[in-house]
Amino acid sequence: MKFRYLITAIALALSLIEAPSTSAATSQLSLSLKQTPSASEALITFYGTLSPAKSGINVYLDINITNSWQKTRFKGKTAKAGTWKVEALATAVDSRVQYRAHASVSGKTIYSPVRTITIKQVPELSQADPALFITALGPGGRIHGADISRWQHPNDKAIDFAAMYEAGIRFVMIKASDTREDADLLSLKYLVMDHSAAQAAGIYTGFYHYAILPDVADSDAIVQDATAQAQKAIWRLASIGGYTQRDLPYALDLENKCVRLSTTGACQKYATRSAVTLWATTFLRILKEKTGKVPILYSYSNFLESSMNRNAELAQYPLWLAQYAIDPSNPLNQPGLKASGCYVNSWTGANCDSQWTIWQYTSCGIAPKYGVPGSRLDLNLFRGSASAFLELVQGSWSPQPIDLMPINEPSALTVNRVSASTTNKLVTFNVTVLRPDATPVVTGSVKLVFDSINAPSIKPTQTVLRETSGAWTLAIKGLPAGTYTGKVVYTDVSLTHAQSSAPVIFTLLQGPTPTATPASTIKATPKPSVDGCANQIKN
Repeated sequence: MKFRYLITAIALALSLIEAPSTSAATSQLSLSLKQTPSASEALITFYGTLSPAKSGINVYLDINITNSWQKTRFKGKTAKAGTWKVEALATAVDSRVQYRAHASVSGKTIYSPVRTITIKQVPELSQADPALFITALGPGGRIHGADISRWQHPNDKAIDFAAMYEAGIRFVMIKASDTREDADLLSLKYLVMDHSAAQAAGIYTGFYHYAILPDVADSDAIVQDATAQAQKAIWRLASIGGYTQRDLPYALDLENKCVRLSTTGACQKYATRSAVTLWATTFLRILKEKTGKVPILYSYSNFLESSMNRNAELAQYPLWLAQYAIDPSNPLNQPGLKASGCYVNSWTGANCDSQWTIWQYTSCGIAPKYGVPGSRLDLNLFRGSASAFLELVQGSWSPQPIDLMPINEPSALTVNRVSASTTNKLVTFNVTVLRPDATPVVTGSVKLVFDSINAPSIKPTQTVLRETSGAWTLAIKGLPAGTYTGKVVYTDVSLTHAQSSAPVIFTLLQGPTPTATPASTIKATPKPSVDGCANQIKN
């Protein structure tokens, strides 16, 4: 392989700009930059976030040459989540250059912090083939990947994706959305933090949605919930600008069929096989039709066999299979095989083998080795060649304005049923919240707000149980006897849907006083600690 030195100057500066003396006080613009592994000249990736998030804002790059700031010809535009990214080729070698970004917000110009980078030489390649940079550095000579979520950000610490790349990781699946409201907000926070940073380091990125199935039996209601959750995933993807040329498809993380929990956290009700299958096919079909990329299903063999029906439509989606305690460096080891007999599911091959595309082979990767804070990291392998990997990446999707999540879209709350009798029983409200087109809202939650004139002196406990998208049972515990007025309020902290409410009035009679139970003098025997990584691969 021949090497040449790139000696021409960076051709980034075009016109001189003057920095105004004032800047927007309420907005901040961040800037990070990395030399991204490339098969051609030095590729520099600039990226950052406008906060508070605002879409459609032009972000311009400035360069400091001979102690004066000049505006370059490169600019990006913020996505719904406030993220922006610019890629530019630089032709200088060992040049130390300063950059900053600027944008105009509400008529005021704001500037990012100044960043410095030294352009490094890159080898001359016979052809600019992206597959040359998807090296198979994982166990068994396979392409190595990871998956990340909030658990890889203890105390909000950032991941060093450059170190992850140097350790051989070439793709990372990022948790991007979740059925549960609190978990979904954290997913968005770290998606914004990780997506551009990983790509700038040369790592391909994918996404996944963690699904909680609805507590409904009617087929139409199941389809409606899957449609709403798919909409959430599409809005989330649109919020960061859609699929780029370095993005793997969205994955559906389906590993839990519990639809109703008891007060102790035990599962009281499970979805049927047909319900799980109908929900999954609906969700995946909508993502495929909307974005043009075939999504992925993540699960494990026993769930696929015991909780889903075999289905020809499901079989068309790539399978991301979790199975631990098998050494992937042994070429004869494969996931999805029983000690005897077959796992029978939509991805079972003629010889009992599993037709997996990605294998999550451990949840006990040595996190610091890959630039990840904490101690543990999920690690994955891609089954095919670099060319097959790039086939998954093929195709991009740029959202249109209609594809972006709305802002304060009107909502309509209806209290369908109220149950209030005596103080020893829960007060419950069955609530639905709809969008203007009569489909369920996608995000948000509900609570009871008492009128000040008769608000209880002791704050009662409110528990929200999700039945399906846009439908909840709100349970109130700890109210004394009396007549109460107030309203059930729907609030969406993401500001996708506007707040709505409905007035309520109910009376509680005094119920029997519970008999005090004597405190037990027998101490519970502590359960022995279990090492979750005892039999797992620790790479």
